[in-house]
Amino acid sequence: MLYLDESWIDKEEERLKEMYLTLYEDFISRLPKYQMRKELVSGMNRLNRRDMWSCKELAIDAQPGDICFMDFGQVYINEAGYQHFGLVISKFNHKLFVVPMTSNQSMVKKSLVEEGTHLYHLGLIEGLNRPSVLFLNDCKYINSSRIISINAYICPESETFKDIEKRLKLTIFNEV
Repeated sequence: MLYLDESWIDKEEERLKEMYLTLYEDFISRLPKYQMRKELVSGMNRLNRRDMWSCKELAIDAQPGDICFMDFGQVYINEAGYQHFGLVISKFNHKLFVVPMTSNQSMVKKSLVEEGTHLYHLGLIEGLNRPSVLFLNDCKYINSSRIISINAYICPESETFKDIEKRLKLTIFNEV
């Protein structure tokens, strides 16, 4: 009987491990210090949650109208990412259609001055600590396992929620 020498597998795994560690060290060395925590937290969240179908596996049941703290993950410039709040607009096939938001003071001020832009001024919502703004042009579907906590709520039947939906349609499809 022929014997297959599998020692090359161990050598290949060791070589790949060394290559990965070199790339990872380079990645970490390039990160600005202020961004390192965000990257590491998002990376760990992804490792811990990547095989989950939905937030129900975390004993969370996010629904339309919920304002959740969530992990949007890594981003490019001019995108909402990492750990941010977001408003759940709809739910479909284990995914949530969400609109990222911020309480950054300059964005809140800008949303008051530049009405009708990609910013939607929410103001202070019960359950949150500061006035907030939605980034309408950053809406997207996410796996609901990105949800960390549910912190506030806007009733989907309310005028505010309906106005947000209307503005989303205008932003996304250029129609009302």
